[in-house]
Amino acid sequence: MRVISGSARSINLITPKGFDTRPTTDKYKETLFNCLQPYVGNSVFADLFSGSGAIGIEALSRGAKTAYFCDNSKEAIDCIKQNLAKTKLADKAVVYKEDVSFFIKNRIKEIPDIIFIDPPFKKHLEKDVIPILSEKGLIGEDTIIVVECDYDADFEFLNEYSLEIFKIKEYKTNKHVFIRKNTERNNI
Repeated sequence: MRVISGSARSINLITPKGFDTRPTTDKYKETLFNCLQPYVGNSVFADLFSGSGAIGIEALSRGAKTAYFCDNSKEAIDCIKQNLAKTKLADKAVVYKEDVSFFIKNRIKEIPDIIFIDPPFKKHLEKDVIPILSEKGLIGEDTIIVVECDYDADFEFLNEYSLEIFKIKEYKTNKHVFIRKNTERNNI
């Protein structure tokens, strides 16, 4: 696994050992950032359930001004810190080892431009995280949320929070679901 583009291009990243973390493949990461590229420069990026930190690091490499990383695994946090040091991007990163819900409720103080959520598959924790983001006022008018999830993930709950899916990228084993504020509902 490596950084695809930007200031840290081609630097190899390490991943936590074991099967608790499933890193986004370079191919899927490239597709993701092809979709996000117009929004990444000078953005505030939140990488939730960060694992190796590869997604947030890619955002920093491509010009994000700040990236928040949150994971509850000590091994993942150690890995993120090593990858940030290796890419020389640590000065733009804020790293927390704690539960994502606690992090959202207590730590993040600015509205992210892009929020990447990659919870453990089949647990559907996005159903817990997105409502907390909404209740804390951390989803701005232009915020883009991307959820990496399995095909079975259900997003019917988004209507309750005036959110909508505006794009889905499907891959062999999973998908990226792109979410934003529902502007039609907000204009009623």
